[in-house]
Amino acid sequence: MREIVAVDIGATNARFACATFEDGRPVLGPIRKYRVADFETFNDCWETYSRDEAEALPNRAAIGLASPIVGEEIRLTNGQWTFRPKTIAVELGLESVKLVNDFAAVAHAVASLSLGEMEPLFGPDVALPRNGTVAVLGPGTGLGVAMLVFNNGNPQIIPTEAGHIDFAPADQIEARIARFLKTRLKVEHISAERIVSGPGLNYLYQAFADIGEKEASALTDAEVWQAALDGSNPLARAALERFCLVYGSVAGNIALAQGATTVVLAGKLTERLHDFMIKSSGFHPRFVAKGRFEAYMKAISIRLALPDEVGLFGAAAAAFREDH
Repeated sequence: MREIVAVDIGATNARFACATFEDGRPVLGPIRKYRVADFETFNDCWETYSRDEAEALPNRAAIGLASPIVGEEIRLTNGQWTFRPKTIAVELGLESVKLVNDFAAVAHAVASLSLGEMEPLFGPDVALPRNGTVAVLGPGTGLGVAMLVFNNGNPQIIPTEAGHIDFAPADQIEARIARFLKTRLKVEHISAERIVSGPGLNYLYQAFADIGEKEASALTDAEVWQAALDGSNPLARAALERFCLVYGSVAGNIALAQGATTVVLAGKLTERLHDFMIKSSGFHPRFVAKGRFEAYMKAISIRLALPDEVGLFGAAAAAFREDH
């Protein structure tokens, strides 16, 4: 019997799946994906999903949102959909709806995964701590960050908006990138997620063209990523190398700020980066480059959450954990 509708909403796509629970963890059914831009409201998207499903939906939902879950009205950070926590269950005709930050949902997923479902990337290959902190992060349309704290093996998930911390240039090239972005975006504040995100690679591509005074073909975000990963565009490849450097710096800063002994990376962009990141990039050298704390940083285990649709899995896991 299907017990809950799990939903994962980013700036680009909304994913839905009905889930059951077995041995304390979610089992997802078939997944449906919809483009956020195709619907004026989430309720419209929900109605389409409901019509597309052959069976009646469960009367409960758990929804992961790329936004802080605060206030009477929640708006997607990089989108237009809004949600009212007090009325959404009634609006959807459901018994209950749990709203959770999207990367808090990912942290709930990490707390439910086996060690074999998290590939070791860098540092020691050790189990998650029974007592201690795991930093959970990954780029998508933005940069998601959450905190997973274990106390005698019991997980507590703390959502954060650490993707919006200041971008801290580590060299002259990055200082020039920051200046370019301030001019390009007409802003005074450049956050980490302006670079460590899907759109961020295109910003880096444009910045490298500007810095090198080179002509750069106008490419979509998807085209820049493809050209960077397959090496067909040297400028895009240089942008990817810089992306990994900044990603490593930011991940290291977050690990220090959270006191984490393990870092778990998640999301489809990091999965796509996998081979390049572990074989060719400066991600880990930048991660550990914290001066007197370099040895401390080298002792931090960095893993990749492997399951597909970890956000959906995590939204359902968050609801289960709340009930138990």
